[in-house]
Formats: sequence, structure tokens, C-alpha cells
Amino acid sequence: MNPSEPEQPSPENKDEDPEAAKERLRAFNVREQDSAWRAIAYLLTGPLIYGGIGALLDHWLGTSWLVGVGIVGGMALSIYYIWFRYGTH
Repeated sequence: MNPSEPEQPSPENKDEDPEAAKERLRAFNVREQDSAWRAIAYLLTGPLIYGGIGALLDHWLGTSWLVGVGIVGGMALSIYYIWFRYGTH
């Protein structure tokens, strides 16, 4: 198994009830789906928030380049946070 792949639940008991095994698998899938949606939310909110801060600073300082820096910096921070949170299991 590849270390970067999440470990799927394995049956602890060969005599386990099939319904209980289905429920454990469903819970595992929901957990993984929640993690995927959370990562997408991080990818969207980082550039939006830091781009917005850059736009406000551009307006306040009279510049035109801080919004780009904010978007790129927000994306970099989002990717780093996702790597730190989900890539180091």
C-alpha cells in the first residue's frame, strides 16, 4: 500500500455482521468526502481573503499590484495548509 493513500477500514472479524461492515465503510467514505470538500474550501478561501486584503490595501495605498500578490500568496498558503493538514498523516 502506498503511504500517501488513506487506509481503508478492514474487517476486524471475519464473522462480522455485513450491515456493520457496510456502516463502517459508509462512515469512512463520509469522513473522506468531508476532507475533500474542506480542502476545496481552503483552496477557494485563501486567495479570496488575501486577494481581498490586497485589494483593500491597493485602494488605501493607491497601488495596483497588491491584489495579485494577495491572490498568489493566499493560494500558496492554502496549498501549504492542505499539505500540512492532510499530507502528514
